[in-house]
Amino acid sequence: MFTPCPTERSQQIADRVERFVRDVVAPYESDPRCTAHGPTADLVLELRTKARAAGVMTPHILADGSHLSQHETAAVLKRSGLSPLGPVAVNTMAPDEGNMFLLGKVATAAQKARFLDPLVRGEARSAFFMTEPAEEGGAGSDPSMLSTTAVRDGNDWVLNGRKKFITGAEGASVGIIMARTGDGERAQATMFLVDLPHPAIRTERVLDTIDSSMPGGHALVLIDGLRVPADQVLGEVNEGFRYAQVRLSPARLSHCMRWFGTVTRADEIARAYATTRKAFGKLLIDHEGVGFMLAENLIDLQQAALMIDWCAGVLDTGSAGTTESSMAKVAVSEALFRVADRCVQILGGNGVSRDTIVDQAFRELRAFRIYDGPTEVHKWSLAKKIKRDTLGARQHG
Repeated sequence: MFTPCPTERSQQIADRVERFVRDVVAPYESDPRCTAHGPTADLVLELRTKARAAGVMTPHILADGSHLSQHETAAVLKRSGLSPLGPVAVNTMAPDEGNMFLLGKVATAAQKARFLDPLVRGEARSAFFMTEPAEEGGAGSDPSMLSTTAVRDGNDWVLNGRKKFITGAEGASVGIIMARTGDGERAQATMFLVDLPHPAIRTERVLDTIDSSMPGGHALVLIDGLRVPADQVLGEVNEGFRYAQVRLSPARLSHCMRWFGTVTRADEIARAYATTRKAFGKLLIDHEGVGFMLAENLIDLQQAALMIDWCAGVLDTGSAGTTESSMAKVAVSEALFRVADRCVQILGGNGVSRDTIVDQAFRELRAFRIYDGPTEVHKWSLAKKIKRDTLGARQHG
């Protein structure tokens, strides 16, 4: 299920991406190079070579370097997600998609040439180093708890700290590191661009997590005496938290777009099963329990699609969309998880096997309810806004 593409160019791009993902990428889903820590580097290279030949590499960024609108991007990224490998193949995957967006907005011309261009070409992967070990009191959902430090030393900055759940750190060529650069009443942070691998950045281990779609998995990383030249500061010093917001709202929504595609595919598989498999003398779909689950899937998918397109439209006005992206992230992640859960139930034993992508859709969506801010944190933030707006209106009423 897809809402109509907003423009003719996005329709054409989305159609090309869908054909490529269904016809070329989907057959790779059973490839043994799809590991517990994501597709291997050689599988990524093979898929991207085919994507480049098909003209669907980084489809949301045009040949002149301009970016599709968020509404157009939604149309394309939904199609890329029709396979868990689709976003990897066509270069719309997190964290690269969000990092490309941020670099396009903030990086200097020299930084774009060095760090952004290889990402857009699909020749490199990146990692965003922000989350820290909770057991050490580091930053998670509350970025003000950032404990990694950056201290000025001549023309360099020296960074020290540990990061956790760093997606794609293993095998990445470009790193964006968030570190504390000021204290006082309000914490301050700065973003730094680094070439990877680097001897001062060491992966302690790649974590075993419930999801498995992202190349390199999620790593625990030690940053020990990393020297970064001043010309590799991304944007301005002490503006890291502001830049994080530039990245986070579109990135939250992009996750919604991609996983919408994957869960749409899971629903297709469940529908096909329910309309061919018989039990107790009739098709599964004719049993009310199964038919109602598929009806609920239809409702949840339509609501998720509308929420994505609504938030994309808000971002396209130039708004930061912080509130709207929180609302979309909660609504879409929860709705898509319900759909994935029902698909597992409809398939029965087949739903918990690796014979289809349904079990992976379930696992990925369970993780997404936490990634990019747990549902509860977004609800808490929205409740604070409700209180602030209501009390403010009362005072001025």
